[in-house]
Amino acid sequence: MNAEELAGMIDHTFLRPFRLPGDIERHCEEAARYRFAIVAIHPAEVETCVRLLRGTGVGTGAAVGFPLGQNTVETKAFETADALDRGAAEIDTVINIRALQAGCTELVRMEIANMVRLCREHRAISKVILETCYLSQSEKVTVCRLACAEGADFVKTSTGFGPAGAQIEDVALLRRSVGPNVGVKAAGGVRNLKAALAMLGAGATRIGTSRGVEIMRELEHIGVMA
Repeated sequence: MNAEELAGMIDHTFLRPFRLPGDIERHCEEAARYRFAIVAIHPAEVETCVRLLRGTGVGTGAAVGFPLGQNTVETKAFETADALDRGAAEIDTVINIRALQAGCTELVRMEIANMVRLCREHRAISKVILETCYLSQSEKVTVCRLACAEGADFVKTSTGFGPAGAQIEDVALLRRSVGPNVGVKAAGGVRNLKAALAMLGAGATRIGTSRGVEIMRELEHIGVMA
């Protein structure tokens, strides 16, 4: 894998609850320099990122229902539509975990269906966040089946805000569950090149990380040493 290919699989995340002057600008400049897939941001800063990234080929992704997923179906649909109207090219939505655990799979299905429909209307990419650290194996498989049935583009392991992030075994399970035609995004705790390559080897096709620059520098260093 060369640097361009790896960069195109990285979602450069900026999802901390605070920022310093110039942080967003620097983050978008980094994404443009390395040609990452997207900058992943909270919905309130979608328009800023769209403006900063215009003409770079890097998209803006919005995190919806983030990070707990405990919003109503209607609220998530509005948040999704609003982010898309403001220029988001990708949407990552956290499912209602407690609803899933209570057996309310129809509610989770509705969340996913709304997101997919709205994304298709805007020609945007849809990603379903499971937060795997809270789910049983059967619950993970259930969400994958719902995502596939509704036509989601990706399933995603984690928000990065839970007690554990992406795990190799979860990435492999998600890949087996969705088959070859749906993307798998590994996110949460992917902090170096070794971890990123391990996730890709397990079946991930996207990496969500705030350490994208460090990962690319590791790859560049290996190339120099070779």
